[in-house]
Amino acid sequence: MAPTKAARHPLIEATPKKVSVNGRPRTKADLTRVVRWPKYIQVQRKRAILLTKLKVPPAINQFRHTANRSQATEALRLLSAYRPESAAQKKERLAKEAEARAAGEAPKSKKTERLVWGLDDVTKAIENKKAQLVVIPHDVDPVELVCWLPALCRKMNVPYCIIKGKQRLGALVHQKTCTAVALTDVRTEHKAQLETFCRVIAPEFIDNNDVRRRWGN
Repeated sequence: MAPTKAARHPLIEATPKKVSVNGRPRTKADLTRVVRWPKYIQVQRKRAILLTKLKVPPAINQFRHTANRSQATEALRLLSAYRPESAAQKKERLAKEAEARAAGEAPKSKKTERLVWGLDDVTKAIENKKAQLVVIPHDVDPVELVCWLPALCRKMNVPYCIIKGKQRLGALVHQKTCTAVALTDVRTEHKAQLETFCRVIAPEFIDNNDVRRRWGN
């Protein structure tokens, strides 16, 4: 019995492949050179080219010298114990205080040690010599916002370190990014840990004269 032909749709035309000379489909070409890249990628590439051709002054080049992974992890672990309260935690605390006042009781509010964050508050803490540790991210943009901060820390003899990732500091204070954080009040159980950490990072940052004099290229 002969096989039956499949019914063809009258509105669909068959387009058989042509395998003759000049009839094959075009091979896939690399079209990278004609791609219209987003603006931020163009800026990144131009900036990388400029950094290879220009001399980078020491005040900016020092942000390439960051703490290693173990030091950064230790700093973030210490700072996470002093995170400020989130919006939900603040709302819950205020609700409990309102309930206590309504019941005729004095609200139990105790002083909590928290991070100082933001450029203005960190600067004031350093100038007043209240900051015991300052942590600065390496990728603040524009870098002019914080390029003078290490010099101020050295002048006031405040320990500081530079770590990678402004997003990691922002997560500590419930923000997307953060320019700098400072630790002012430290609990008794963390004083030995803070002293050890400051002693470890001192040769890398506050006592490192070579970093603040080295030009980049």
